[in-house]
Order: sequence, then C-alpha cells, then structure tokens
Amino acid sequence: MQTNRLSPVMPLVGIVAGLALALCQYMIFVYAPVEQTMGIVQKIFYFHMPLAWWSLISFLTVFAASIAFLRTRNWKWDALSGAAAEVGVLFSGLALITGSIWGRHSWGVWWTWDPRLTTTLVMWFVYAGYLVLRTLDLPRERLGTVSAVVGIVAFLDVPLVFLSARLWRSIHPAVFASKGGGLEPEMKTTVIACIVAFGFLWVALTWLRAAQRRMAGRIDVLATETTI
Repeated sequence: MQTNRLSPVMPLVGIVAGLALALCQYMIFVYAPVEQTMGIVQKIFYFHMPLAWWSLISFLTVFAASIAFLRTRNWKWDALSGAAAEVGVLFSGLALITGSIWGRHSWGVWWTWDPRLTTTLVMWFVYAGYLVLRTLDLPRERLGTVSAVVGIVAFLDVPLVFLSARLWRSIHPAVFASKGGGLEPEMKTTVIACIVAFGFLWVALTWLRAAQRRMAGRIDVLATETTI
C-alpha cells in the first residue's frame, strides 16, 4: 500500500542545504580572496558553476528516470523525471543569467554565440519544451510514455554541452580541465564547497517536487475513479 506522507528525512535535507548555503556565503565573501583582474564580480563564478553542474545532473536524472519508467511503468519514475526537469530548467536558466553577467564584465558583451553558451541555450529550450509537453491534455498513460521518450531523446544535447569547451574553439574556460584550473587553493576549496551545498539544495528541491507530483497523480486517479 502506498502512502502519501512525506519522508521525515526530507526536512532534514532542506535544513542541511540551508546551513551549507550559509557556510558558502562566508567562504565566498570572506574566505576566498578577491580575484585581481575581475574584482568582486568574479564572486558570481561560485554560483554559476554549481548551477551549471547540477543542471546537467538534473537532465541526466530525467534520462535515467525516463528509461526506468518505460521499463517498469512505475509512476514514481515519471514524477522524478518531471521534478528533475523543472529543477534543471531553473538551474540552467540561472546559470545562463549569471554567465551572461560574468561575460559582460570579462568579455565586454552580454552574449556571444560560443559553442558552450549556444549548446547550453539549446539545452534550456529543449527541456523548457519538455515541460510544456508534460502539460498537454492527453490520457495519463500516453502522456507518461511520450514524456519518457522525449526525456530520453532530449539528453542528446547534454554531452555536447559538457564537451563543447573541449571539442571546439570555445572562449568559455574549462575550470577543472587543466591541472589546478588556474585557481588559488582558497578559491578551489570554496567552489567545491559551493558545488556540494548546491547539491543538497538540488536534492531537497527535486525530492519535494517529485513527492508533490506523486501526490497530484494519485489525486487525479482518485478523482477519475470517483467520476466513473
């Protein structure tokens, strides 16, 4: 028998995420030194990179959960793929905005059709379209199947985003591609701490949205059965 109660661990993950993000603020603005060339604007890097990384994890989750749904027809995987797509679109959208601010100060332009930026923007539009697809008024079984297939196909762009700075002549820096990444030790420690903190936030948001989606699905089923 399925239960509608939320896991008691979920609030704990949210509290840990809040504490970790608070610690990151201290590390960003007190512990990490100010970069000599860009000054205080460089601090946006500590938000931009975790957002970008966890958006890719989100879309990998959509891919894996979509396959699991097609194989098992268990609606918990459908709920997870929908929740991960929502968080991924949010995170990748914020990554594009913070990257644009960083680029304006570093490159002198708000936007350039660089391979990394272009593939990321395409990825954002693909998954935004995926979320629109999930709102279509279709029978539940058909909508779940179509969403899962699109969730698998949409993942084709994600490896291109990850490898774009290495495959083509990109002006986007690949921070951890070279030894040391050109970062001071305090900077490297801070960005790793921020990636971990945003990871807790990602888990909390995705978990909560997936639980809400499962509940909404059960309510729809009960409403349909009552109507019949």
